[in-house]
Amino acid sequence: MLTPDGYKKRLIEKQFDEYMQIFGAVCIEGPKYCGKTWTGRSRSESAAFIGDPANNFQTRTMASISPDLVLKGDNPRLIDEWQEVPPIWDAIRFEVDKDNKKGKFILTGSATPNHKGIMHSGTARIGRVRMGTMSLFEIGDSTGKVSLRELFDDKLTTQLTGDVELKRLIYYAVRGGWPGNIDTPESICGNLATEYLKAVVDDDMYKVDGIKRDSRKVWSLIRSLGRNESTLVSNNKLRRDMGAMDEITVDSNTVSDYLDILNRLFLIDDQPAYSTNLRSSRRLLKSAKRHYIDPSLAVAALSATPDMLYNDLNTFGFIFENLCEHDLKIYAEYNGAKLYHYRDEKDNEADAVVEFSDGTWGAFEIKLGANQVDAAATELLKLRSIMEKEGDNPPKVLCVICGMTNMAYRREDGVYVVPITALGP
Repeated sequence: MLTPDGYKKRLIEKQFDEYMQIFGAVCIEGPKYCGKTWTGRSRSESAAFIGDPANNFQTRTMASISPDLVLKGDNPRLIDEWQEVPPIWDAIRFEVDKDNKKGKFILTGSATPNHKGIMHSGTARIGRVRMGTMSLFEIGDSTGKVSLRELFDDKLTTQLTGDVELKRLIYYAVRGGWPGNIDTPESICGNLATEYLKAVVDDDMYKVDGIKRDSRKVWSLIRSLGRNESTLVSNNKLRRDMGAMDEITVDSNTVSDYLDILNRLFLIDDQPAYSTNLRSSRRLLKSAKRHYIDPSLAVAALSATPDMLYNDLNTFGFIFENLCEHDLKIYAEYNGAKLYHYRDEKDNEADAVVEFSDGTWGAFEIKLGANQVDAAATELLKLRSIMEKEGDNPPKVLCVICGMTNMAYRREDGVYVVPITALGP
């Protein structure tokens, strides 16, 4: 295999390896710099790097002339950044159809290209795996002593997990989960996300579809998403916020277009609302919760420094929620579950919902300080009580994920309290 030196294992490898046994090819999608290529290399016997500038981008030129030329090599063969030459997709589908062998090709892509020029969806031939940035557990900043799966199996044992300083949590958010940023000094680790956003605005958005957009309006939207991180803000509210804060006049179609491009670049990763077949008349709100793909991008969008966040804990609370739900989604998907949020018309809510395929689910509140745990537990117990009285399927697990607590335990009322720096899959 072509595994690079220093490669850190990723939880997404579990799903990836399963898909390699099901499909003829597997495509790893996600934002640039999140580790797709290294994970692909860890499972490859040969590789073609479409973005390699060697010999005046010879590999890309070959692929543009005849895509099948870059598919020749030992299998599994990695095709990195395939979206730069979209016809590669059809060429791989054709190769897979020849003999129906599994795990022949691995593709990586950091943008969703236009469908023009792609003849076939790849259904049943090419499986898709979505990768994000690294969780605290994958980096090594969470011990993982508290398993999400074991919470649902009621196997948590009370344990001391160590003190956590506020400045350390802020550092985790500013640094983010970028594999190449793990060892960057704290004083400069935020620069990566800042430059990342600049590259998105200056280059990447145009490369997706060849349309030139108003960078002033794009930056206004990026800042607005930062101000509304971890909230249920609508597109129209984003538009009004842009007008109020930046004196930007923009119509709703433009906002939708910009958000679509940011989605196609895997820059944002909204958290859908929980939906169940409830017999009660209670109305569940359907708005998704806004998230950047990594907490560092929310920090960069606000042009915030660690000191600014330290002195504005209300703002950092929303960014901390991003950090926790970012990790919780990775752990949920590792266990075959999905992440949602819950809110109804009476403002009963849960910051996060983890649901397994059998309908078993848990409700989670996210709080920065241990002094907020009691209030959070009360809200979770209220939510469960309402569902039980109305004959709904109540949550099996109630849990407060906390930043600054040094213990994982189950309260007398049955609510779990787990530090984010001890949570794992």
